[in-house]
Amino acid sequence: MANLFDWVNERAPNLAPTFRKHMTEYYAPKNFNLWYYFGSLAILVLVNQIVTGIFLTMNYKTSALEAFNSVEYIMRDVEWGWLIRYMHSTGASLFFVVVFLHMFRGIMYGSFKRPRELVWILGMLIFLVLMAEAFMGYVLPWGNMSFWGAKVIISLFGTIPYIGPGLVEWIMGDFLPADATLNRFFALHVIALPLVLLLLVVLHLAALHEVGSNNPDGVDVKHGPKGNRWDASKPLDAIPFHPYYTVKDLVGVGFFLLIAAFIIFFAPTFGGWFLEHDNFTPANNLVTPTHIKPSWYFTPFYAILRMIPSFFGTAIWGVIGMFGSILMLALLPWLDRGEVRSVRFRGMGYRIALAVLVISFLSLGAVGAGVTAELIPEWFPGADATTLENAFGRIMTLAYFGFFIFIWVYTHFGLEKTKPVPERVTMHD
Repeated sequence: MANLFDWVNERAPNLAPTFRKHMTEYYAPKNFNLWYYFGSLAILVLVNQIVTGIFLTMNYKTSALEAFNSVEYIMRDVEWGWLIRYMHSTGASLFFVVVFLHMFRGIMYGSFKRPRELVWILGMLIFLVLMAEAFMGYVLPWGNMSFWGAKVIISLFGTIPYIGPGLVEWIMGDFLPADATLNRFFALHVIALPLVLLLLVVLHLAALHEVGSNNPDGVDVKHGPKGNRWDASKPLDAIPFHPYYTVKDLVGVGFFLLIAAFIIFFAPTFGGWFLEHDNFTPANNLVTPTHIKPSWYFTPFYAILRMIPSFFGTAIWGVIGMFGSILMLALLPWLDRGEVRSVRFRGMGYRIALAVLVISFLSLGAVGAGVTAELIPEWFPGADATTLENAFGRIMTLAYFGFFIFIWVYTHFGLEKTKPVPERVTMHD
């Protein structure tokens, strides 16, 4: 092994220093908690999606006549094909679970604040590319919900003045989702977007390692005279990422894989949330599903699109609201002007606003998924379900955008009363 390492080092002299910089010599705060598992879990799921996706492409056919049957062939005739397909479909949903929790941790502990604004922006770009990747992958099985979901979502671009209709036809490659749509979505889903996603992930990690990781206290790790007891140049409040956090992350990976395996083997459709029942029937442009809705991870943004009414005879305002809800997240480093990072030491107003953000986001997800449309007639017999659903959805939409407006006013005008922040991270020796 020593001879092998020497041979590699002679031919790639920068490989070992790079590994040390980003692993053994990268010091992370000692007080990471459960919330810090989700970054590494996101990388795990990304690898799963790439590997299982490669095997799925070996038997998938990009044709409107053969796509659905090729997926059925993978499920029924390819050895272990059902497992690979369910690993991929379940992995897509679990990817968004860990990404949403990873983003929430960043908001909760102020990981978007100076000097980590670039890390946050790169993370939001990853989120946008991931949404595009998931949407195009959702269309490929060519089930009935895939067809109608593609038609509805692509048609949203038709609301853009002047260029909208031409843009819709250009994206589809036809007047309806068809062979051309499948071919270009397959190329983007399998080649173009994964390359962009991998590049952004590398840049995201590189930017993080340049400025260092945040921590639950939201304070910077101290160096200098109060540094490591053996080496004053190393921080006492931090430990090498490898082997300490790599081993710790393996524990999180173990629990995560147990949960994923349970879903894959016992509830792969997750009651219609991970794989919609309408997608187990072939695409049919003459049979519209009872409720056209996107995958669960798009439902909060889809609800915002639905809840914003049309003005001046155009639905462009709903589209602007949908994309604006993502843009607001990207602008958080400039909307939040507070000096304190972590929710542990922020004012009560921020904590309440953060709770409102979570409640509104989950509620919008329920509205977009049609859950409220089913529950309202049971809870309020005889009431106009559509009116109540629209009222509830619009209140939650205002609450969602209200979070960002409140944070700007709350911090810009110095209304926040914070707690004293410790000089060093807690839980250190």
